[in-house]
Amino acid sequence: MTPSRKDCEALDAADPLAGFRAEFVLPEGVVYLDGNSLGALPARTSERVRQLVEVEWGQELIRSWNDAGWFALPHTLGARVAPLVGAAPGQVVVCDTTSVNLFKLLSAALRLRPGRRTVLAEQAAFPTDLYIAEGVTSMIEGARTQLLDHAGQLDALLGDDVAAVVLSHVDYRTGELLDMPGITRRVQQAGALMIWDICHSVGALPIELDACGVDFAVGCTYKYLNGGPGSPAFLYVAERHQAAAEQPLSGWFGHARPFAFEPGYEPLPGIGRFLTSSPSMLGQAALGASLDVWEKADLQAVRAKSLALTDLFVSLVEPLGLEVVTPRDHERRGSQIALRHPDGYPVVQALIERGVIGDFRAPDLMRFGFTPLYVSYCDVWDAARHLAEVLDSGEWRAERFNQRGAVT
Repeated sequence: MTPSRKDCEALDAADPLAGFRAEFVLPEGVVYLDGNSLGALPARTSERVRQLVEVEWGQELIRSWNDAGWFALPHTLGARVAPLVGAAPGQVVVCDTTSVNLFKLLSAALRLRPGRRTVLAEQAAFPTDLYIAEGVTSMIEGARTQLLDHAGQLDALLGDDVAAVVLSHVDYRTGELLDMPGITRRVQQAGALMIWDICHSVGALPIELDACGVDFAVGCTYKYLNGGPGSPAFLYVAERHQAAAEQPLSGWFGHARPFAFEPGYEPLPGIGRFLTSSPSMLGQAALGASLDVWEKADLQAVRAKSLALTDLFVSLVEPLGLEVVTPRDHERRGSQIALRHPDGYPVVQALIERGVIGDFRAPDLMRFGFTPLYVSYCDVWDAARHLAEVLDSGEWRAERFNQRGAVT
């Protein structure tokens, strides 16, 4: 039996996470289903950034590097991200961007596996992962990036020349969730190192990097973690690799004694050796405000609601005749639903005009992200109703919906 809106109202009334909705700034009349691309603004972020600009920078000036703890923020924020990814202290730092951090990790992994020259990555990975892998291997004589059609090919290609494998925990297009412990184990049994991109899973579901024995991981903070557009990324290096790992961007912030101003480079011990340069304080402040919210959230409850929201959406859109690309199995699903439609782009634009914000990924996928801290069951019901009306009316065929912007 198809759920009614009244059913959804009852679910919202019983939702243990319902109180978190007030922690975010959500425009009136908007159903926001794109938090898997850019998270909503936490209500406390503006005040935290104002404090940094007007007080810490405006009044305290350079003293804030010490007095406000600016200098230590990559480590202190990393320690706050660590519980969200199942990492013990001292294995996560917040710094730079996903692309820069992946460059560091891939370079370190290849150095840790001398004599091996192949990096395996999935053809459908987010392109930056493939571009960075190509860039790293192009700098090493004889090295190459080999692409998998799908992670299921992994076992057949794990040969003696494979140094590292880079995979996305959740597929950014389809929402498919990969088996982190099983894949990590098979990669390591073949003598290679495992690097996980957790950009589309951190904040959406519990992650256990330590328990899964992961070697390296990289993630961003502007999707489910709500750090803001361009907020800093983070990286994870298992403690067992930190003493031997060498990364090529040997900048001042990763030096053991940066204020000794020595001409030769000596890395910080531990995870600090993966730092490179001065962080953006505005981005770090915004992330800190969002982590204040996350430190009150139960990830198990987040995951349970995520699955309930996505189950509800699938049940409501299935009668529309759309292909649901995202796996139905909970063990293989992230926190988004992807629907295939040959004219997906204008359909999404028509929905956005109605106040239902999702997005589109070429060539034909409509993506809808379900962020449990601020998406309600009634939001899901309303979004499905609007989608049905857009398809039934054919309004998406209007010329204005076919005009593509720079960002889709």
